[in-house]
Amino acid sequence: MSLSKSKPKSKASPSAAADLSESVSNPSAVKDASTQDVDLDVTHARHEGDITSDELSFVHDAVLLQETVAAVLGVKSLPKQTEGDQNSLNISGIYVDATFGRGGHSRLLLSQLADDATLIVFDKDPTAISVAQELATKDSRVRVVHDSFATLTDSLAAMGITEVDGLMADLGISSPQIDDGSRGFSFMRDGAVDMRMDTSRGQSVAEWLETVDDETLANVLYEFGEERHSRRIARAIKQMESYESTLELAEVIKVAHPNWQRGKHPATQSFQAMRIFINNELGDVDDFLAQSIPILKSGGQLAVISFHSLEDRRIKQFLQRHSKGQYPEDENLPMPPNRPRYFSKPKRVGPSKAETSQNPRARSAWLRMATRTDTAYEQTTQL
Repeated sequence: MSLSKSKPKSKASPSAAADLSESVSNPSAVKDASTQDVDLDVTHARHEGDITSDELSFVHDAVLLQETVAAVLGVKSLPKQTEGDQNSLNISGIYVDATFGRGGHSRLLLSQLADDATLIVFDKDPTAISVAQELATKDSRVRVVHDSFATLTDSLAAMGITEVDGLMADLGISSPQIDDGSRGFSFMRDGAVDMRMDTSRGQSVAEWLETVDDETLANVLYEFGEERHSRRIARAIKQMESYESTLELAEVIKVAHPNWQRGKHPATQSFQAMRIFINNELGDVDDFLAQSIPILKSGGQLAVISFHSLEDRRIKQFLQRHSKGQYPEDENLPMPPNRPRYFSKPKRVGPSKAETSQNPRARSAWLRMATRTDTAYEQTTQL
């Protein structure tokens, strides 16, 4: 990086890492609903040797598992499972898990599908794809796509599929990605400042930070992290000599941040912003939602889980527009045109107290769902 050597260089010492841990050492205090990363990094606040396997187990639980699978199948609830019981709805059709992760939702969905059903799973993450491919070798109903769900219609068309019975997505970053410090998502475990969902392509956050200007960086922190102190933090980040360490970056943000929220690490929103930007997460969500209309058959189900307000707001507004046939561009027209209604009245479900007690990550989660109506899709409709 061509910065003057006279600029200060921050280094994250063991004591600095301990300071980072101290600010989020109380998981019960973390209740911010606008960012997923708070819940995921809570477990990183304690030394690994002090955490039992039981304490860490919640990190890998699929959120709103039963509710999401029931929603994508269009049923109120799944059959109760008892030991040795193989109750299954035995439903046929073509389904899509747009964010496979480690396959929690996919595996439960497969348990309810008939032998002639098909499940297509998408993921950007090469590690997640490896898990998916292993599942596909054991279950012939599974087909794997290593790509963003923004390629939904094109990827399905390449398989000869033009419509599906159900779509589900669990948005945001997965816990195993956070747990792997080398991926760069965590501000509690040191690693390269990468943050790419797909490490096989694209630009890392470190590479982007080398060339981005202060103003653009500040705008990203504000828009995608809702960080009120974005300009001050951006200036501090751009004074760094290198971007090789997530702990060093987190320490610089911590020092620059003038107002810490209790129970929330001061780097939370900045890390979220850079991750969302570098992976085009919100753009991919918009593309995925728009493609859900033409790809879902009449009566098909859409079920999407979000963890922060930027995503949830998009899903909410999308479903409202397309369930009411009301669009902002029509508001000032003397005679608004009749718009098609592509979805039934949407529903929203949050996690139960039992789930949030067992899995703190679920606290900020919302599941929004709707049924595709029998209205014919019009390609010219503005989405």
